[in-house]
Amino acid sequence: MNIQEIMRILPHRYPFLLLDRIVELRPGKMAVGIKNISINEPYFAGHFPGQPIMPGVMMIEAMAQVGACALLADELFQGQLAYLAGVDRIRFKRLVIPGDTLTIRTELNNIKGKIGKGKGEVKVDQQVVCAGEFIFALTPREVGQI
Repeated sequence: MNIQEIMRILPHRYPFLLLDRIVELRPGKMAVGIKNISINEPYFAGHFPGQPIMPGVMMIEAMAQVGACALLADELFQGQLAYLAGVDRIRFKRLVIPGDTLTIRTELNNIKGKIGKGKGEVKVDQQVVCAGEFIFALTPREVGQI
């Protein structure tokens, strides 16, 4: 998926769209996404001046967005919104800085009705920098629109 295809599935937009492309996709099951980290990311202005570090919560959100692409690409879930409902066992192994390229893999499991679970990991140069589990909730798209 290129950025235009991602934006057809996800409602996120700059500065909160945290994916550049999806390089592997099994709808309803898993996806692998790429995010190129640039010094122009808005959070670097305050996190931290003189020593820019990607906030961990942004890596969690990137995992969730990759998972949402996998989920919402499935015909069963098209036209819905996926909300991050919880995170578990999140671990950070290394700092992410400008110039890094994140490879984000998210797998979905235990989807029952409008609730599901997944797990993800973020790598830089084949090294895990963040990993954990999450819970998501689905709603009809019109309910979540502003």
